[in-house]
Amino acid sequence: MLTFIGLGLFDEYDVSVRGAEAIRNADTVFLEVYTSVLMGSSIPRLEEYYGKKIIPLYREDVEIHSDKIIDAAKEGNAVFLTAGDSMVATTHSDIRCRCAEAGVETKIIHGASITTAVCGLSGLQNYRFGKSVSVPFPYGKWFPMTPIEVISENLKNNLHTLVFLDIQKDKERYMKVSEAVELLEEQARRVGASIPTYIGIARAGSPEPVVHAGNAEEMMNFDFGGPLHVMIVPAELHDMEREYLERFAGLC
Repeated sequence: MLTFIGLGLFDEYDVSVRGAEAIRNADTVFLEVYTSVLMGSSIPRLEEYYGKKIIPLYREDVEIHSDKIIDAAKEGNAVFLTAGDSMVATTHSDIRCRCAEAGVETKIIHGASITTAVCGLSGLQNYRFGKSVSVPFPYGKWFPMTPIEVISENLKNNLHTLVFLDIQKDKERYMKVSEAVELLEEQARRVGASIPTYIGIARAGSPEPVVHAGNAEEMMNFDFGGPLHVMIVPAELHDMEREYLERFAGLC
């Protein structure tokens, strides 16, 4: 048996009661550490809280050398942990499919996801979001333009855009809102587009998350504090959305 368990947004206490029970009853515990991170915790803290030894999984472990995960699930009760919700990456879906091919039973225990948390923190209505997009760190001459293309298409359709910011876990490098805004403004300049408003969110799920909205200049100068950061490019705001952002995110 392989159980996919979402750990929630911030620390070891965010996991559901059902999820925590499944971890404590597992024979093998894997933790995927490259798509997202619990910034309020660490592997030693997770191990102490769950009372289990945790095996970290990096990209190659999941995408190329996943046999050890499937073998553990064949031999006993294994769990596959991720920050946020269980199926935040297509590679996780791929592992579930491989388990099915190998005759291994699977199930999912969901956790809180950033895709829903941003609605509560920003006040934006969830059904008004279009396709989400990630902003990667540029590398050499590589400067992808996909983010502004997705945002522009969503704005044309009057849809909000959830913008994920790059994580380079091996370098302990986490993109900030200010860096993402600078990159998007350069992309917008190149294609003749305009982004009037940004919403930045830092440390969602923590006791003291930060939410702030404004234009590019304001967002590049606002101190959101430590990671993780995420961002929204809103479309035309409903009156209730605007009031919420004015009250809770400093929108002028």
